[in-house]
Amino acid sequence: MVNITYKDESYAIIGSCMQVHSKLGSGFLEAVYHEALMKQFDKDNIPYKSKVKLKVFFDGEPLKKFYVPDFICYDKIIVEIKAASFMHQDNVRQTLNYVKATGYKLGITVNFGENKLNYKRLVN
Repeated sequence: MVNITYKDESYAIIGSCMQVHSKLGSGFLEAVYHEALMKQFDKDNIPYKSKVKLKVFFDGEPLKKFYVPDFICYDKIIVEIKAASFMHQDNVRQTLNYVKATGYKLGITVNFGENKLNYKRLVN
């Protein structure tokens, strides 16, 4: 049996993203999806914080620079959204680096810019 990190929470987050994508489709700017997703998270009772500063660590020491993710859901999952014609590997690596550098266990990159919602779960 496979143990999926934050399975129920991930399922709820992706479900909200699917709702937004099914209602808006592709073609909007990222800011539109961000605002719509906040409204959907509220409807779906998903706790989130938007655009909060997270410390980045190197060798266990905090750096002066910080990272501002699109969302932190359930106080434990980083959610990065994109609105591109395809999900580039750089987007996936960026989220994975954020997860590692902040100490979170899970990040999800979601791309609303494709005809079908595309997402990747990234486990630290």
